[in-house]
Amino acid sequence: MPAPRELDPTASPRALFGYELRRHRTAAGLTMEQLAQKISFSVALVGMVENAKRTPSRDFAERCDQILSLDGALLRIWPFISHASTPTWFRPWLEVEREAGVLHTWQPLIVPGLLQTEEYARAILKGEPRVSPEHAEEQVTARMERQRIFDRPEPPMLWAVIDEGVLHRPIGTPHVMEDQLQRLLDAGTLPYVTIQILPLSAHCTTGLEGGFVIAQSPGLPDTVYLESAGQSQVSDRAQEVRNLMTRYEVIRAEALPRRASLELIRETIERWTN
Repeated sequence: MPAPRELDPTASPRALFGYELRRHRTAAGLTMEQLAQKISFSVALVGMVENAKRTPSRDFAERCDQILSLDGALLRIWPFISHASTPTWFRPWLEVEREAGVLHTWQPLIVPGLLQTEEYARAILKGEPRVSPEHAEEQVTARMERQRIFDRPEPPMLWAVIDEGVLHRPIGTPHVMEDQLQRLLDAGTLPYVTIQILPLSAHCTTGLEGGFVIAQSPGLPDTVYLESAGQSQVSDRAQEVRNLMTRYEVIRAEALPRRASLELIRETIERWTN
Protein backbone atom coordinates (compact mmCIF):
# COMPACT_ATOMS: atom_id res chain seq x y z
CA MET A 1 0.00 0.00 0.00
CA PRO A 2 1.44 3.43 -0.93
CA ALA A 3 2.40 5.78 1.87
CA PRO A 4 -0.30 8.31 2.77
CA ARG A 5 0.00 11.66 1.05
CA GLU A 6 1.62 14.29 3.25
CA LEU A 7 -0.64 17.23 3.98
CA ASP A 8 0.28 20.82 4.68
CA PRO A 9 -2.04 21.66 7.60
CA THR A 10 -1.70 25.38 6.83
CA ALA A 11 -3.03 24.97 3.27
CA SER A 12 -6.72 25.12 4.22
CA PRO A 13 -9.12 24.31 7.08
CA ARG A 14 -9.94 21.03 5.33
CA ALA A 15 -6.23 20.14 5.15
CA LEU A 16 -5.84 20.95 8.85
CA PHE A 17 -8.79 18.71 9.70
CA GLY A 18 -7.37 15.83 7.62
CA TYR A 19 -3.92 16.27 9.14
CA GLU A 20 -5.26 16.28 12.71
CA LEU A 21 -7.58 13.34 12.08
CA ARG A 22 -4.73 11.20 10.75
CA ARG A 23 -2.42 12.26 13.57
CA HIS A 24 -4.94 11.41 16.29
CA ARG A 25 -6.03 8.16 14.62
CA THR A 26 -2.42 7.01 14.35
CA ALA A 27 -1.72 7.99 17.97
CA ALA A 28 -4.74 5.90 19.01
CA GLY A 29 -3.30 2.90 17.18
CA LEU A 30 -6.25 2.60 14.79
CA THR A 31 -6.17 1.83 11.09
CA MET A 32 -8.50 3.69 8.75
CA GLU A 33 -10.57 0.51 8.49
CA GLN A 34 -10.93 0.26 12.27
CA LEU A 35 -11.88 3.93 12.65
CA ALA A 36 -14.38 3.67 9.81
CA GLN A 37 -16.04 0.70 11.48
CA LYS A 38 -16.25 2.44 14.85
CA ILE A 39 -17.80 5.64 13.47
CA SER A 40 -20.05 3.82 10.95
CA PHE A 41 -18.67 5.61 7.90
CA SER A 42 -16.96 4.07 4.87
CA VAL A 43 -13.21 3.52 4.71
CA ALA A 44 -13.17 5.44 1.45
CA LEU A 45 -14.68 8.50 3.12
CA VAL A 46 -12.20 8.38 6.01
CA GLY A 47 -9.37 8.19 3.48
CA MET A 48 -10.70 11.11 1.45
CA VAL A 49 -11.16 13.25 4.57
CA GLU A 50 -7.63 12.47 5.74
CA ASN A 51 -6.30 13.47 2.32
CA ALA A 52 -8.41 16.67 2.26
CA LYS A 53 -10.34 15.44 -0.76
CA ARG A 54 -13.75 15.48 0.93
CA THR A 55 -15.36 17.86 3.40
CA PRO A 56 -16.43 16.03 6.57
CA SER A 57 -19.92 16.48 7.95
CA ARG A 58 -20.46 17.74 11.47
CA ASP A 59 -21.69 14.27 12.42
CA PHE A 60 -18.42 12.78 11.11
CA ALA A 61 -16.38 15.21 13.24
CA GLU A 62 -18.44 14.51 16.34
CA ARG A 63 -18.11 10.74 15.99
CA CYS A 64 -14.35 10.92 15.45
CA ASP A 65 -14.00 13.17 18.50
CA GLN A 66 -15.94 10.67 20.58
CA ILE A 67 -14.12 7.54 19.41
CA LEU A 68 -10.68 9.15 19.64
CA SER A 69 -11.47 10.86 22.99
CA LEU A 70 -10.48 14.29 21.69
CA ASP A 71 -12.80 16.41 23.80
CA GLY A 72 -14.13 18.29 20.76
CA ALA A 73 -10.77 19.04 19.12
CA LEU A 74 -11.95 18.16 15.61
CA LEU A 75 -15.35 19.72 16.10
CA ARG A 76 -13.65 23.02 16.92
CA ILE A 77 -11.96 22.95 13.50
CA TRP A 78 -15.13 22.03 11.63
CA PRO A 79 -16.84 25.49 11.55
CA PHE A 80 -13.82 26.91 9.72
CA ILE A 81 -14.27 24.25 7.02
CA SER A 82 -17.94 25.13 6.64
CA HIS A 83 -17.11 28.83 6.47
CA ALA A 84 -14.43 28.27 3.83
CA SER A 85 -16.91 26.28 1.70
CA THR A 86 -19.20 29.31 1.45
CA PRO A 87 -18.77 31.87 -1.35
CA THR A 88 -16.97 35.00 -0.15
CA TRP A 89 -19.85 37.32 -1.03
CA PHE A 90 -22.27 35.20 1.04
CA ARG A 91 -20.22 35.16 4.25
CA PRO A 92 -21.50 38.50 5.60
CA TRP A 93 -25.02 37.09 5.40
CA LEU A 94 -24.03 34.07 7.50
CA GLU A 95 -23.10 36.42 10.34
CA VAL A 96 -26.39 38.30 9.97
CA GLU A 97 -28.38 35.07 9.87
CA ARG A 98 -26.72 33.71 13.02
CA GLU A 99 -27.62 36.84 14.99
CA ALA A 100 -31.14 37.33 13.61
CA GLY A 101 -34.13 37.31 15.92
CA VAL A 102 -36.64 37.25 13.05
CA LEU A 103 -36.26 36.14 9.43
CA HIS A 104 -38.83 36.90 6.74
CA THR A 105 -38.35 35.11 3.42
CA TRP A 106 -40.09 34.90 0.08
CA GLN A 107 -39.19 32.07 -2.31
CA PRO A 108 -40.79 31.79 -5.77
CA LEU A 109 -38.69 28.90 -7.14
CA ILE A 110 -37.27 26.59 -4.47
CA VAL A 111 -37.70 25.70 -0.82
CA PRO A 112 -35.84 28.17 1.45
CA GLY A 113 -32.33 26.94 2.25
CA LEU A 114 -33.05 26.91 5.98
CA LEU A 115 -35.84 24.38 5.39
CA GLN A 116 -34.21 22.17 2.76
CA THR A 117 -33.46 18.49 3.29
CA GLU A 118 -29.95 17.32 2.52
CA GLU A 119 -31.01 15.40 -0.60
CA TYR A 120 -33.08 18.30 -1.94
CA ALA A 121 -30.14 20.66 -1.44
CA ARG A 122 -27.79 18.16 -3.07
CA ALA A 123 -30.03 17.85 -6.15
CA ILE A 124 -30.09 21.64 -6.55
CA LEU A 125 -26.39 22.23 -6.00
CA LYS A 126 -25.28 19.39 -8.27
CA GLY A 127 -27.32 20.97 -11.05
CA GLU A 128 -25.05 24.01 -11.23
CA PRO A 129 -22.98 24.10 -14.44
CA ARG A 130 -19.38 22.89 -14.15
CA VAL A 131 -19.67 22.18 -10.42
CA SER A 132 -17.51 19.30 -9.22
CA PRO A 133 -19.03 16.60 -7.00
CA GLU A 134 -16.59 17.60 -4.24
CA HIS A 135 -17.56 21.27 -4.36
CA ALA A 136 -21.25 20.39 -4.43
CA GLU A 137 -20.81 18.27 -1.30
CA GLU A 138 -18.99 21.11 0.43
CA GLN A 139 -21.91 23.42 -0.31
CA VAL A 140 -24.42 20.85 0.92
CA THR A 141 -22.49 20.55 4.19
CA ALA A 142 -22.38 24.33 4.58
CA ARG A 143 -26.11 24.65 3.89
CA MET A 144 -26.99 22.02 6.48
CA GLU A 145 -24.77 23.79 9.02
CA ARG A 146 -26.75 27.02 8.51
CA GLN A 147 -29.85 25.25 9.79
CA ARG A 148 -28.25 24.84 13.20
CA ILE A 149 -29.43 28.35 14.08
CA PHE A 150 -32.68 26.62 15.06
CA ASP A 151 -30.78 24.60 17.68
CA ARG A 152 -30.20 27.76 19.73
CA PRO A 153 -31.95 27.95 23.13
CA GLU A 154 -33.97 30.81 21.61
CA PRO A 155 -34.18 30.09 17.86
CA PRO A 156 -35.09 32.87 15.44
CA MET A 157 -38.65 33.27 14.26
CA LEU A 158 -38.92 32.27 10.60
CA TRP A 159 -41.77 33.59 8.46
CA ALA A 160 -41.59 31.88 5.07
CA VAL A 161 -43.88 32.59 2.13
CA ILE A 162 -43.42 30.04 -0.66
CA ASP A 163 -44.97 29.97 -4.11
CA GLU A 164 -47.22 26.95 -4.71
CA GLY A 165 -45.20 26.07 -7.81
CA VAL A 166 -42.31 25.11 -5.51
CA LEU A 167 -44.41 22.22 -4.17
CA HIS A 168 -44.89 20.81 -7.67
CA ARG A 169 -41.47 21.51 -9.24
CA PRO A 170 -39.50 18.22 -9.49
CA ILE A 171 -36.16 18.52 -7.72
CA GLY A 172 -34.41 15.17 -7.64
CA THR A 173 -36.58 12.07 -7.43
CA PRO A 174 -40.23 11.82 -6.28
CA HIS A 175 -38.88 10.41 -3.02
CA VAL A 176 -36.70 13.49 -2.56
CA MET A 177 -39.76 15.70 -3.09
CA GLU A 178 -41.86 13.63 -0.70
CA ASP A 179 -39.24 13.95 2.03
CA GLN A 180 -38.82 17.65 1.36
CA LEU A 181 -42.51 18.43 1.61
CA GLN A 182 -42.77 16.34 4.76
CA ARG A 183 -39.94 18.43 6.17
CA LEU A 184 -41.92 21.57 5.34
CA LEU A 185 -45.01 20.10 6.97
CA ASP A 186 -43.10 19.20 10.13
CA ALA A 187 -41.35 22.57 10.29
CA GLY A 188 -44.64 24.40 9.82
CA THR A 189 -45.94 23.02 13.12
CA LEU A 190 -43.00 24.40 15.12
CA PRO A 191 -43.80 27.41 17.33
CA TYR A 192 -41.02 29.50 15.77
CA VAL A 193 -41.76 28.72 12.09
CA THR A 194 -44.69 30.03 10.05
CA ILE A 195 -45.09 28.76 6.48
CA GLN A 196 -47.58 30.28 4.08
CA ILE A 197 -48.15 29.18 0.51
CA LEU A 198 -48.92 31.69 -2.22
CA PRO A 199 -51.48 29.80 -4.35
CA LEU A 200 -51.24 29.82 -8.13
CA SER A 201 -54.85 31.04 -8.17
CA ALA A 202 -53.74 34.34 -6.60
CA HIS A 203 -52.22 35.43 -9.95
CA CYS A 204 -49.73 37.48 -7.94
CA THR A 205 -46.74 38.73 -9.94
CA THR A 206 -45.00 40.64 -7.15
CA GLY A 207 -41.66 39.06 -6.31
CA LEU A 208 -41.41 36.77 -9.34
CA GLU A 209 -38.04 38.34 -10.21
CA GLY A 210 -36.34 36.55 -7.32
CA GLY A 211 -36.43 35.47 -3.71
CA PHE A 212 -35.18 37.43 -0.74
CA VAL A 213 -34.72 37.26 3.03
CA ILE A 214 -35.09 40.07 5.55
CA ALA A 215 -33.24 39.68 8.84
CA GLN A 216 -34.20 41.64 11.95
CA SER A 217 -32.24 41.77 15.20
CA PRO A 218 -32.75 43.99 18.27
CA GLY A 219 -30.37 46.95 18.23
CA LEU A 220 -29.10 46.23 14.70
CA PRO A 221 -30.20 47.57 11.32
CA ASP A 222 -32.45 45.31 9.27
CA THR A 223 -30.51 43.52 6.54
CA VAL A 224 -31.67 41.87 3.32
CA TYR A 225 -30.33 39.13 1.11
CA LEU A 226 -31.56 39.26 -2.47
CA GLU A 227 -31.38 36.29 -4.83
CA SER A 228 -31.23 36.41 -8.60
CA ALA A 229 -29.06 34.72 -11.21
CA GLY A 230 -25.59 36.18 -10.88
CA GLN A 231 -26.84 39.20 -8.90
CA SER A 232 -27.20 37.95 -5.31
CA GLN A 233 -26.28 40.59 -2.75
CA VAL A 234 -26.48 41.55 0.92
CA SER A 235 -27.58 45.06 1.88
CA ASP A 236 -28.61 47.06 4.93
CA ARG A 237 -29.53 50.22 3.03
CA ALA A 238 -32.68 51.51 4.70
CA GLN A 239 -34.54 52.32 1.47
CA GLU A 240 -33.80 48.91 -0.02
CA VAL A 241 -34.95 47.17 3.15
CA ARG A 242 -38.19 49.19 3.22
CA ASN A 243 -38.91 48.40 -0.43
CA LEU A 244 -38.46 44.68 0.12
CA MET A 245 -40.54 44.68 3.30
CA THR A 246 -43.36 46.33 1.37
CA ARG A 247 -43.02 43.73 -1.37
CA TYR A 248 -43.04 40.97 1.23
CA GLU A 249 -46.24 42.25 2.85
CA VAL A 250 -47.96 42.49 -0.55
CA ILE A 251 -47.05 38.87 -1.28
CA ARG A 252 -48.03 37.63 2.17
CA ALA A 253 -51.42 39.36 1.90
CA GLU A 254 -52.19 37.09 -1.07
CA ALA A 255 -50.91 33.91 0.61
CA LEU A 256 -53.02 31.25 2.29
CA PRO A 257 -53.26 31.29 6.10
CA ARG A 258 -50.93 29.02 8.02
CA ARG A 259 -53.38 26.15 8.56
CA ALA A 260 -54.61 26.15 4.96
CA SER A 261 -51.01 26.27 3.75
CA LEU A 262 -50.05 23.19 5.73
CA GLU A 263 -53.12 21.37 4.42
CA LEU A 264 -52.08 22.18 0.85
CA ILE A 265 -48.60 20.84 1.56
CA ARG A 266 -50.15 17.67 3.02
CA GLU A 267 -52.31 17.19 -0.07
CA THR A 268 -49.35 17.73 -2.39
CA ILE A 269 -47.31 15.08 -0.57
CA GLU A 270 -49.88 12.52 -1.72
CA ARG A 271 -49.13 13.45 -5.33
CA TRP A 272 -45.46 12.61 -4.84
CA THR A 273 -46.23 9.32 -3.08
CA ASN A 274 -48.48 8.03 -5.91
